[in-house]
Amino acid sequence: MNIIYVCLSVITLSFLSVYSITPYIIKFANKINFLDNPNARKVHKKATPLLGGLAVFIGFFILTLYIVIMNLHSFNYPIIGYLLGAFIIIIVGIIDDKFGMSPAIKLLGQALSCCVFLYTNNLFELFGPFYLTIPILFLWMVGLMNALNFLDNMDGIITGMSGILALGFYAFSFISKTHSVAIQANLMMLISLIFAGSVFGFLPYNFNPAKIFLGDAGSMFIGYFLSTMGILAGRLAVTRMNSPIFYLLPVLLLSYAIFDISLVSFIRKRDGRKISQGGKDHSTHRIHNAMQSPKVTAIFVYLINTIIVLITILVFKMES
Repeated sequence: MNIIYVCLSVITLSFLSVYSITPYIIKFANKINFLDNPNARKVHKKATPLLGGLAVFIGFFILTLYIVIMNLHSFNYPIIGYLLGAFIIIIVGIIDDKFGMSPAIKLLGQALSCCVFLYTNNLFELFGPFYLTIPILFLWMVGLMNALNFLDNMDGIITGMSGILALGFYAFSFISKTHSVAIQANLMMLISLIFAGSVFGFLPYNFNPAKIFLGDAGSMFIGYFLSTMGILAGRLAVTRMNSPIFYLLPVLLLSYAIFDISLVSFIRKRDGRKISQGGKDHSTHRIHNAMQSPKVTAIFVYLINTIIVLITILVFKMES
């Protein structure tokens, strides 16, 4: 089957799937009172449904199962582990959104999700000995899950941003593709497009004024996707270029989210506050203070991440 047809079909089907099911998720969330109520540190003014992450995950999960089985004709251990890790983080996030959860318990759930992904994808010795690899990859995955959780503080910000980054991973995988890594590259390309279509299908309902929020489930799932694709993309690039320096390219690609959590962590530590304490001190809040518009703020963040994606692809292309 023509690869262009497959790619267009994948992103279109995932977009339409999430776009179609989200209104039903909104009705369901309202019916069971699964709502985010406004308070002093939140921008929204009225109670808003909080199950957007479930809508994105359902579209992503179903399309991944279908596309992987129909086009790659395999459903192997790494794919099962990848989806199981995503499922775990969605469940942890939904429980946290509904009932609240201590940071320690949430961290335990994130760690379990990381373990499942790393073990089933044989990544415990990616950088050499397991005692070196595991702490680095745990810090990367848990850090990005929380970075995206922190950054989900304004309508549509991480929904649109993550879709742009997913397209960046698609381009990254496409450029890296050679005969020796074709299966790995094709899988990453398809998963990236499925994710991009899923979040773009959700964006019309999440863009300001939002009709539904991602919640912790959605933001941590986005963090899970970006962190795992970063690991897989780094491994692919290193295999393709035969140099460990290319493990740093996903760091460049995801640098905006890394910058934001680093900025917030530094400021809160400096001021004697807990890092987990909420506040309007993110880069997005600062952009909003300058722009005075949540819509313009979101578009500005999209533009920043688009530039970062283009720079990353240019750097990789120049070296390949």
